[in-house]
Amino acid sequence: MTKGLSLFAKRRRRNRTALKARSGGRARLSIHRSGKHIYAQVIDDAAGRTVASASTLEKDVRGTSGANVDAAKGVGTRVAEAAKAAGVTQVVFDRGGFLFHGRVKALAEAAREAGLEF
Repeated sequence: MTKGLSLFAKRRRRNRTALKARSGGRARLSIHRSGKHIYAQVIDDAAGRTVASASTLEKDVRGTSGANVDAAKGVGTRVAEAAKAAGVTQVVFDRGGFLFHGRVKALAEAAREAGLEF
């Protein structure tokens, strides 16, 4: 007998459904972090497509960054610039079940400073 979803997966699903319910049609800034990298996407849920994305795996920063706060700040800045270039300025922040501290917080603050509103 399987027990179902992990506590992390339950928290991710609960946060995502709450965000979609109160987003008001805004795009979603979705975050994922692993032990080595951090990823960010601006997703238009109405159209079902990714508007902009950035990560520490991109060619121009692959060798210089990794899983630290400085790399997360760089990803936040790059995803905000890409979103603004695509015409998105207002988003809802989907932390993806991760707690809002450390790398996730650094990415969010950098995106805010670069011009995204959430």
